[in-house]
Amino acid sequence: MKPVPNSFERKIMLKATRSHVWRALVDAEAFGQWFGVALEDRRFIAGEWTQGQVTYPGYEHVLWNVLVERVEPQQLFSFRWHPYAVNPKIDYSQEPTTLVKFELEDFNGETLLKVSESGFAHIPDVRQKEAYHMDSRGWEEQLSRLENYLVESAKARERDKD
Repeated sequence: MKPVPNSFERKIMLKATRSHVWRALVDAEAFGQWFGVALEDRRFIAGEWTQGQVTYPGYEHVLWNVLVERVEPQQLFSFRWHPYAVNPKIDYSQEPTTLVKFELEDFNGETLLKVSESGFAHIPDVRQKEAYHMDSRGWEEQLSRLENYLVESAKARERDKD
């Protein structure tokens, strides 16, 4: 069986300022709105765990649990988590985590967002392939959800101006 790659990267060009993209990433409540996890009254603080109940249909039984690693304003946000940890009968707490990184760059008046996830080589063999596949595919959907969130947020800001 061919091993899965240790990491992957996804990129998306967002028609939003870096500051708006940054807020959607590091404001926990905003993150939860587009990502599909209840993070009301939560904060992302480097070195601390953040938890919330997943609200995405079909995964409501999952407790989302991340260790925030780095918060470098308007540049980099990263956290560690257990990839595709969705089976309530499995205790994932002793498994290695993967590292998710969000990196922002200005690009022609828009914001280039790079999302990468690494560390799959350390995930137990029995889960490695599925975790890689589901997270790799999942980030494509989540970036689309982020893009929609930013569009709706911009519309709301425009309405508030009137």
